[in-house]
Amino acid sequence: MRHPTRLGIALTLSLAAAGCAAGSGGGPRADADPAGRAVSVSSCGRPVSFTAPPRRAVTLDQTSTETLLELGLQDSMAGTANLKTKIPAPYEAAYAKVPVIAPKIATGEQLRSATPDFVLAGSADLYTGDRAGTREELDALGVPTFVSAVDCPRQNPAGTTPFELLFSDYENLGGLFGVRERAVKLAADQRAAVAKAGENASKAARGADRPTVVYLYSVFNGMPYVAGGTGLPSEMSRIVGARNAFDDVAEDWPEVTWEEVARREPDFIVIGDLSERGRPGDSAAEKRAALTGHPVTSKLAAVRDGRILEVPGIELDPSVRSVHALGLLANGMKDLGYVR
Repeated sequence: MRHPTRLGIALTLSLAAAGCAAGSGGGPRADADPAGRAVSVSSCGRPVSFTAPPRRAVTLDQTSTETLLELGLQDSMAGTANLKTKIPAPYEAAYAKVPVIAPKIATGEQLRSATPDFVLAGSADLYTGDRAGTREELDALGVPTFVSAVDCPRQNPAGTTPFELLFSDYENLGGLFGVRERAVKLAADQRAAVAKAGENASKAARGADRPTVVYLYSVFNGMPYVAGGTGLPSEMSRIVGARNAFDDVAEDWPEVTWEEVARREPDFIVIGDLSERGRPGDSAAEKRAALTGHPVTSKLAAVRDGRILEVPGIELDPSVRSVHALGLLANGMKDLGYVR
C-alpha cells in the first residue's frame, strides 16, 4: 500500500450516473475482435497481449475488482482479493458471482490456486515475492499481469492527469477483454463528469485567491494523515478551482501534525469518512471531534465556521468511484460559497 489502508463508505445512487455497467452482466462480447487477432497494450512498461479475451482474471485489490465489475466482466473473473470496504450496491449482485481467493492481500499460493489467465492490480506493490509474486515470476508461468497506469508515473507522458490515466485503464482493459465499446462509453461518461465538476474552476477564485483545502484522510495514534501533492486530491482541487494546502509535500498521504494543519490555515477541510474500517479515529464524526477538540485546530476559521465537507475516504484514491467524490467536492464548494 502507498498509504494507510484504503477504506470508505458505499456509494450513493449517483454512482449510477457515472455509467455503472455491472447490472448488464458479462454477456456476449459484441465488440470483441471477430477475427481473433491479438490485442496488445503496455502496462507499467510491460507488454500485455491476448488473442482471445481472458476468461479467468484475478484482481488483487478492490480498485481492480470494481473496475472489472463496472465493465460487466464478472463472468470473466476467477477470483478477487483484498476487499477493503463494502462493495457498493450497484456491484453487489455481480460481485457475488466471483470467488474470493483471499480476504486480505493474496499470496502466491492463493493466486495460483485460482488458475488465472490474467492478473490485475491497482498498485505495483502487490506484485512482490512475499505477496502474489513479481510480474517477472508470473510472466514465467505464462500469466500476463496488469497495473493501473496511475501507479506508473515514470511510464506515463509528462502532464497526463490521474483521471486520464484511469480512463486509459478502462480503454486498455476494454480492448483486452473484448468490451471496447463499453469501456469507451465509461471513459466518456466519466470525462463528462470531470468536465462538469470543472465548471467550478471558471466560477471560483483564481490564482493566489483560490480557496485552500486540507484533506483529512486518517487519524492514527492521534496523528493526522492528509493528502500530499502526489495524490489524486491535488488534481481534484485543481479541477474545481481550489488548492491543496499540502501540495508541496511529495507524498500521497503524509503524516503531519495538527499544528502544521493549523499553520496552513485552510479555507475549508475535506474529511474522508473511513467508518467501515472501524478503527479509532476513522469515522467522520471522530475526525470532526478531533478538529474541534484540539487546542490549535479548534481555532481555525474553517473549523469554527463549520466549513467542512465529508466524502467517502476510498474515493480519494484513484478508482472508478473517484468521479463521485469529485462531484461531492464541486457541489460542496458551491454550498460553501466559493463558486460565484
